[in-house]
Amino acid sequence: MQPHFAVRGFATPTEASLPLYIIDEADVASTLAELSDVHGAWARTLGFTGAWGQIAVLPDATGGIAAALVGAGTAKSRRRNRFLLAAAAAKLPEGTYALASALPANLSAEVESFGWLMAHYAFDRYASAKSVKAQLLCPEGVDAARVEAMAAGESFTRTLINTPAEHMGPADLQAAAEALAAEHGATISTVVGEDLLTQNFPLIHAVGRASDRAPRLIDLQWGDAGPKLTLVGKGVCFDTGGLDLKPAASMALMKKDMGGSANVLGLAHMIMALGLKVQLRVLIPAVENAVSGPAFRPGDIFTSRKGLTVEINNTDAEGRLVLADALALAAEGAPDLLISMATLTGAARVAVGPDLAPFFTDDEGDAGLIAKAGTAAFDPVWRLPFHEPYETLIEPGIADLDNAPAGGMAGASTAALFLRRFAGESRYMHFDIFAWSQSNQPGRSKGGMGQGIRALLAALPEMLALK
Repeated sequence: MQPHFAVRGFATPTEASLPLYIIDEADVASTLAELSDVHGAWARTLGFTGAWGQIAVLPDATGGIAAALVGAGTAKSRRRNRFLLAAAAAKLPEGTYALASALPANLSAEVESFGWLMAHYAFDRYASAKSVKAQLLCPEGVDAARVEAMAAGESFTRTLINTPAEHMGPADLQAAAEALAAEHGATISTVVGEDLLTQNFPLIHAVGRASDRAPRLIDLQWGDAGPKLTLVGKGVCFDTGGLDLKPAASMALMKKDMGGSANVLGLAHMIMALGLKVQLRVLIPAVENAVSGPAFRPGDIFTSRKGLTVEINNTDAEGRLVLADALALAAEGAPDLLISMATLTGAARVAVGPDLAPFFTDDEGDAGLIAKAGTAAFDPVWRLPFHEPYETLIEPGIADLDNAPAGGMAGASTAALFLRRFAGESRYMHFDIFAWSQSNQPGRSKGGMGQGIRALLAALPEMLALK
């Protein structure tokens, strides 16, 4: 399977375009007064009020389209909604449009352009999907290559997550990473099956050994100059919960449990397509947490790659296990910045809901940069604590670490603290993401979703002092 890397990009400048006016709700009366009498009357007849996402198409003398109006709402409605141009793209008739007015001050042309492009995303591998016909000329001042690279990376991420486990097992995830590496001239290597034991990745092997689809560690590397950036993504291609079996309702979306790997691969595409001056490494422990005779058991104790012993108190807390070995390998390479992304805990969703991407870091500067970038990029993130008094909760006594502390409290923080034990002395950041849109929204169709990766892309140059 070769997931597509791109959605429709910007229209070519040679195409004739229709003016697209973005109108604040407070400016509707004055703007309609400036239109021709016919167009002003037509917009009023349509009931155009400038509400967020409202559309009014103005006719020309032949019955075609002369222009279109898009309501930008109020400052409050713009805070409550994302991707105004994506909302417009889904409603406009087929045609090529060009912005004919400035966006409101709190909207970014780059972000809105990304939203427009993502309105064209459709997962159509198994059934036809409704396609958006409207196209947009790249707005003035927007770097088209950058926005198109962001949209391509996001498209890649979504397609990987949306593909069901039958066609997105560990080998398929490896094939997708290989396709990405081939596109950008990166190198890639894998450690598969029993070789995980001989090469000292015991936790990855333990989690994946019950499946007839062999577990593996995928290692992609690109770039030979600049700071070392390592991304680690959880690649649990399907999670039954293991012997601590999930109920059916909890298993329904487990094709998305490889959302961390999909997100780091999407971010890697953006980084490589834009030529950031970094030495990039992407590590993905790819497994299926299945149930069979060889399944690992509650009460088992394993020695990790780092040498720390881990007591298994719940086989459904498997993501942190596979990440542990990958993080230990990453730390051996002494990266300048180490980032992990994973659909790791339900506790994170309880804490902040599905729309925010919680992240953990000890670096105050990095925390501020990510938060600022997330707000500007309409890619919201929220910092949660590495709260050290909770360290005792992950220390069971019978082993160095407990993979599932009892009590059910602070689950996101205890999981993050567990992972930090394997990051060594690295400057480390962890994202506990949901990676799923629960409904169709402007620029975010129901299904797999990137979270935190555009915020990271925006913040990385300053975080790594790139030139």
